[in-house]
Amino acid sequence: MKFSRRSAMTMLATAGFLATAVAPSLAATLVTVKLWDKGANSTMATDLGLENPSPDMSKANMGMTITRKSAPAGVVTFRVTNDSKDMVHELVVVRYPAPGKTMPYGDSDMKVNEDAAGHMGEVSELEPGKGGSVSITMKPGHYLLVCNIPGHYKAGMWAEFTVK
Repeated sequence: MKFSRRSAMTMLATAGFLATAVAPSLAATLVTVKLWDKGANSTMATDLGLENPSPDMSKANMGMTITRKSAPAGVVTFRVTNDSKDMVHELVVVRYPAPGKTMPYGDSDMKVNEDAAGHMGEVSELEPGKGGSVSITMKPGHYLLVCNIPGHYKAGMWAEFTVK
């Protein structure tokens, strides 16, 4: 099969158009997450979980700051940094509990049961000052970002996240 210069140029132009039309839809939405605390010697709150109907988050001595609270459906990349000076933290993405349900939390191990909560992905145990990322294909819905180091979720280390 013989190609003319014109057909080669047409094929290149078509390929270029398709690449620019498809590429943005494949690009991940970036969410930057900062995990923070007031130090290992500060008193840890124990009643700031989602189960508390109106948690006083001003009591939190640890938490997370996210650059956006929602994203379009598709690939979402969570770029996580542990801003602590002396504590390990992590980020776990789970489904938000259905109305009338609570987070599956174990009082004995002081952690969210990730499997029962609908674990979707995580950036595991980050040493102070370290970072990592996870990319997750997400459907429309409501999600929860939690630090699942024992006691941290109930100490206020969680954030709501919506995919539209």
